[in-house]
Amino acid sequence: MDASAGRVDEVDRIDRIDRIARPWGSRTPYDRHEPWPSRVDTFLADGVEPGAVTDWVQAASILHSDGDAMDIAVVDGRIAGVRGRAGDRVNRGRLGPKDLFGWQANASPDRLTRPLIRRDGRLVECDWDTAMERIVSRSRELMDESGPGSLGFYTSGQLYLEEYYTLAVLARAGIGTNHLDGNTRLCTATAAEALKESFGCDGQPGSYDDVDHADTIALFGHNIAETQPVQWMRILDRLAGGDPPRLLCVDPRPTRVAREAAVHLAPRGGTNVALLNALLHEIIRTDRVDHDYLAAHTVGFDELASEVAQCTPAWAAGICDVPAARIEEAAELIGTADRLLSTVLQGVYQSHQATAAAVQINNLHLIRGMLGRPGAGVLQMNGQPTAQNTRECGANGDLPGFRNWQNDDHVADLARVWNVEPETIPHFAPPTHAMQMFRYAEQGSIRMLWISGTNPAVSLPELARVRAILGQERLFVVAQDLFLTETAQLADVVLPAATWGEKTGTFTNADRTVHLADKAVEPPGEARPDLDIFLDYAARMDFRDKTGGPLVTWHDAESAFEAWKRCSAGRPCDYTGLTYAKLRGGSGIQWPCNEDAPDGTDRLYTDGISWARPDHCETYGKDLQTGAATDADEYRASNPEGKAMIKAAAYLPPHETPDDRYPFQLTTGRTLYHFHTRTKTGRAPQLNGAAPDVWVEASAADAGALGLDEGDLVEVSTDRGSLRGRLRVTGIRAGLLFVPFHYGYWDTKAGSGPDGEVPGRAANETTVTDWDPVSKQPLFKTAAAALHLVERAHGEIASAPTTTASAPTRHGSVPDTAGGPAALVTEDTE
Repeated sequence: MDASAGRVDEVDRIDRIDRIARPWGSRTPYDRHEPWPSRVDTFLADGVEPGAVTDWVQAASILHSDGDAMDIAVVDGRIAGVRGRAGDRVNRGRLGPKDLFGWQANASPDRLTRPLIRRDGRLVECDWDTAMERIVSRSRELMDESGPGSLGFYTSGQLYLEEYYTLAVLARAGIGTNHLDGNTRLCTATAAEALKESFGCDGQPGSYDDVDHADTIALFGHNIAETQPVQWMRILDRLAGGDPPRLLCVDPRPTRVAREAAVHLAPRGGTNVALLNALLHEIIRTDRVDHDYLAAHTVGFDELASEVAQCTPAWAAGICDVPAARIEEAAELIGTADRLLSTVLQGVYQSHQATAAAVQINNLHLIRGMLGRPGAGVLQMNGQPTAQNTRECGANGDLPGFRNWQNDDHVADLARVWNVEPETIPHFAPPTHAMQMFRYAEQGSIRMLWISGTNPAVSLPELARVRAILGQERLFVVAQDLFLTETAQLADVVLPAATWGEKTGTFTNADRTVHLADKAVEPPGEARPDLDIFLDYAARMDFRDKTGGPLVTWHDAESAFEAWKRCSAGRPCDYTGLTYAKLRGGSGIQWPCNEDAPDGTDRLYTDGISWARPDHCETYGKDLQTGAATDADEYRASNPEGKAMIKAAAYLPPHETPDDRYPFQLTTGRTLYHFHTRTKTGRAPQLNGAAPDVWVEASAADAGALGLDEGDLVEVSTDRGSLRGRLRVTGIRAGLLFVPFHYGYWDTKAGSGPDGEVPGRAANETTVTDWDPVSKQPLFKTAAAALHLVERAHGEIASAPTTTASAPTRHGSVPDTAGGPAALVTEDTE
């Protein structure tokens, strides 16, 4: 098939520069309120000429949450490259480094091609019938012995909508378990919770198109240059055009965003609420408040004003270790904005007051009336390509279609869609979040854990504990993945899955844009799409509806999509106006898409708050300090008309603070060239060459005080464990250490974890089992840590890229080979 429909002749704008050394490519400047020009990014395998491509098959990015549309080049039945889709609303033809090079992992020689079962302590190959019957027999045995609560499902943010929906149906209505969550709990749970707390419902209010119209863009804990590189290209092109936006960057590291910002605030970890309360204080003190908007569309302003009345910039400066004058400058930027766009990510989400902080950013927009207009919006961003689908489909801590588990009418409506009795669907308590699921597995009440498309043996906190849980004899672990990951090595059954390019399905990005990805090539060996695996399980378990018919009535991706449409009908995430045919050939389309909005919906809340009424809302909310749930009567009393809720929060100090033994704060995060636990990007030569191993970042002042220098082998330790890496001296704030969380053990001698020969390498050897009380998102940003020298550099250098936030403070001390090709350009990479 040819997916070139909607492409334009952009020969003059095809980018041919090195996209490792210059990851954001060349500039196409444009003015405010003008459309973003197209630029087609292409990468084909060595020796493949464009004329040799037999098919261009449409898809979108699977290695971040941006949703960049692309076409897959097929030559002789194999993937041979990709090109951006110039007509798509998200990227206008551009692709980031992970898009351009990450597809090569599909053809890795170590792909799983046959099922594996554990026999006599070893994983051995078997056929699909043997593997599936082992899973089915264990499922039935546990249900008979201990009931549905003994089974748990932990999934991903990288499967397709059709797969999540099928998993949600079989888990919630087939098994009847409350234990279903995604690894979105680690990256985007706070986004969902903050949107529900403020607007009564999930769903991003803003749009990527707001970048074209905003005069001020505030990025809170969001290193967009490395997490959504194509949208950073968009911002760079605005900065290079007429009437450029002013940027506010809140980040403790010297990111590329910080270097372009009019104001950069680098607060102490765990102090976001104090900083945001000071910004709110200044906006209210200077009366830069839209009183008409507040009166018409919100409740709770008086409580907020009272809470922040004493939260002056001087007060916040003492907590955040940021000059009061800089906080005032930031408040001036926000307060004088004509159209303010805010984006938020892990720097806010992975802390002890994650939801409270994210809600205060929503409050900035509510009190300024900055919603529902081009350029005026908030994006509580996602970290994964299909995290939005995990949430919509109920494969995380919600019911499908953003239904409220506390609302009996919502449960009855879902039961009607599935043709089951309402009591079949567990709603006696909130759906179990991932961290609690692992606790239940540790305690023995969960006896089977089916893990699909994620690698908790590297991505969860306190890895020694996670390995011990997964290694229990009493816990039956199923791992469904592309490779023999650290998690799969501990499993009882391993199922080989097909991936992007090898299956068909839809997925939705962080601004609600739905894309269709078509199958381009066959999966290797006996690998199967996740949807086929879930359908096979449902059939073998013989799940039935209340009239005796099959519970799961669909048989392929398109029929699953049609089933999901029926579930989404009339809900905020309404897909009823979408079809596979409509999604082929053109651009992605933003939900809701229905009879009233047949071409999709650019922005939510253009005419007020739509889904916060007591009978409609997805949640009745929680206390931002304790996480205690609000009941229906309390919600109805406080918000009878269903307006946006302005919720105040007092600052609370982090749970763990530096001391004499552990004098540093430790934060973890991403790098531009890798995704999650490197199962794909670590197998792409260009990406792996750009950042081949873990490193540790410290400030020049801290390195000097400890007598350390660039490239020294150092050990970072906490009460949970330790890791070793080469030191990179950067402009990070003093007192803070940074470690990228991508690195595990699959490409070391250790395999699934550290051993005597291979010391700790994974950042999560050191992080704490603790979470935000509202979103239940783990705390990856505020561990107390120590830093010690292991051995001098002796010519060794850190493998950190020099093109990103990891750029060294003293370039002269870092040879041009540092971090592979990424070091070729270290300063002016634009």
